[in-house]
Amino acid sequence: MITITETAADKIKDMLAQEEVPNMFLRLGVRPGGCSGFSYAMGFDDEESADDVYMDIQGLKVVVDKESVKYLDGLEVDFKESGMSGGFTIHNPNAIATCGCGSSFRTREDAGQPNPEQC
Repeated sequence: MITITETAADKIKDMLAQEEVPNMFLRLGVRPGGCSGFSYAMGFDDEESADDVYMDIQGLKVVVDKESVKYLDGLEVDFKESGMSGGFTIHNPNAIATCGCGSSFRTREDAGQPNPEQC
């Protein structure tokens, strides 16, 4: 189960509304790399695959590839305002180690493919 807070969902919906491509959705995933072993992938997409898992979260169509699901179970996506800027934050209960930049992690079962130059 993935959670997207109301604040993050509202921000994502605003961003999707600005896209000029119809039927865009939020794609979440995990890729090998980053300084801790895995990196998060989060962006908009309009192409679907037979290897995708579909979810409706806060009224958003969210798509995750089947390989990433095990790393993202319990994930929480939030949006935090900070002064004149803001950004998405990710809390992943599966991560036992993260890097300083916050976009790379590893799990107890899988160390991924660390690459310190990617952080």
